Amino acid sequence: MTTGSPWFRDTNEPEPEPIPADPYGVPSPYQEPAPAPYPYPEQTAYQEPRQPAYQEPQQAQQPYQDPAQTYQQPAQTYGQPAQTYREPEPVYEAPYAPAYDASPEAPREDAHTPPYEPYEAPEAPRAPRASRRRSSDDTAVLEAVEAVEEFPGPVPGAVPEPLPGPGRAERRRAAKGGSRGKSRRGGPAATAGGAPGGGATAAGAPAAPLSRVEARRAARAAKDSVGVIASRAVGELFITFGVVMLLFVTYQLWWTNVLAGQETDRAKEQIEDTWAKDDGAADDSKPGAFEPGEGFAIMYIPKLDVVVPVAEGINKAKVLDKGMVGHYAEGSLKTAMPSDKQGNFAVAGHRNTHGEPFRYINRLQPGDPIVVETRTAYYTYEMASILPQTAPSNVSVIEPVPKGSGFTEPGRYITLTTCTPEFTSTYRMIVWGKLVEERPRSQGKPKALVG
Repeated sequence: MTTGSPWFRDTNEPEPEPIPADPYGVPSPYQEPAPAPYPYPEQTAYQEPRQPAYQEPQQAQQPYQDPAQTYQQPAQTYGQPAQTYREPEPVYEAPYAPAYDASPEAPREDAHTPPYEPYEAPEAPRAPRASRRRSSDDTAVLEAVEAVEEFPGPVPGAVPEPLPGPGRAERRRAAKGGSRGKSRRGGPAATAGGAPGGGATAAGAPAAPLSRVEARRAARAAKDSVGVIASRAVGELFITFGVVMLLFVTYQLWWTNVLAGQETDRAKEQIEDTWAKDDGAADDSKPGAFEPGEGFAIMYIPKLDVVVPVAEGINKAKVLDKGMVGHYAEGSLKTAMPSDKQGNFAVAGHRNTHGEPFRYINRLQPGDPIVVETRTAYYTYEMASILPQTAPSNVSVIEPVPKGSGFTEPGRYITLTTCTPEFTSTYRMIVWGKLVEERPRSQGKPKALVG
């Protein structure tokens, strides 16, 4: 039994013959088209397409990666079975929160709002010292501090402070010296921490001694330069000069007055002792009665509180520098004595230093008394006139009738001369007086001295 289905066809039945091709070469509409020629003309039979010996496997397209999740791609291993896929663990994402603006807000000006003041947290009260609990570290620190206070030496176990490293010049010399400098000086550590010249290093070990050349260089570096020595010498010279000038000024303005005061005291005592022994028997009005430098009278200027001895001559070293007043009695400058019936009794004295007896004679006014005490009498003069300044060569001021004094006829006058201006000897100041009273010493002191 046969049907149109191939399933029910008898297998022993022969296959039908194919329909012969059109003898005229016209293709049948029911005939399949001829296959395309082979890609290679030399091929006469069907061959498999050529492939390379090894072909890299094509990577699969990367799956979509979620930003919130981390995709783990399995390792691609050629020729190995694929690994088991693991589901990635979800990553925790914080819920959405609005951005916070940390910039400070400008204060609002409001009449009812108090001004903005920053908040300051109150300081927490500190526990009393007795109640604090010390840890083992605090105890160790306190013990180390107590040990340092009690023993100023190094504390056992403490880290020593690093010593200053070498300077730039030392580093350059060490680099130039090379291994020779390192071996002699004991390496960079010895150069940095050691003392030059064979001192001890920071660790306490003695450093290697320097060579002759290095020792000479160190000695030359330690010496001062010529400029430094010269500046020091000039400075010391100026300091010495200043000290000498200060001592000289002190001597002139102060110490000479002290010495002159002692000399005048001794001269007054000597004059009074001589008067007491002679008891006024000798005559002091004769020329040459006194030796140069010998005191023979005492002068009083009550307004200036001056009491000074009068000596023969105007020698600077023997009379004036000893604080006394000198009488012009030598050569052409010889003047009269107070006891003479006519003449000018002229004397000189220092205005500054060496007792300065005539320092303030410029303050005398006409009528001020000037008293001269001799062995036999008191001679009282009244100041008449003053010449503030004249040349040292003007000797006419001590003549018997002095020029410029206002006196026109001979009389018994007194003249005081001294240097001016103060602390110089450029000019001379002259003060004149006229005798108004002669009183014997037996009658007592005159009214000018008693009052």
